Amino acid sequence: MTKKYEAKITEIGEEVEIFLDENMLVIFNDTVPESLRSIGVIHERADLLEKVESGDVLEINGQRYEILFVGSKVNDTLEEIGHCTIAFNGETDASLPGTMCVENKALPELEIGATIRIVKR
Repeated sequence: MTKKYEAKITEIGEEVEIFLDENMLVIFNDTVPESLRSIGVIHERADLLEKVESGDVLEINGQRYEILFVGSKVNDTLEEIGHCTIAFNGETDASLPGTMCVENKALPELEIGATIRIVKR
């Protein structure tokens, strides 16, 4: 498996639960403005080694999810600020260009030091 992206979680915003209740997760790297930190899972800066595509696998803290849809802006925002919205909804389309849709299954356990990884399947 080819690694495309990998970063360790450094901070979990106090409002992340609100998004988890909607089966969504918002990630940013540590350059994110203070105003957005509360809604995001913050991770160390990392390089996007290859563009993310449908069929790749997202892994958060060891839990794996097949990526079903990658919005038109996901690769740009991942590269720029480590950002995308991850929807754990099993959909193959999303109205917002910064959204990545993955399998609809149990949400990952979030903890500081856990790894967010995207690999080619």
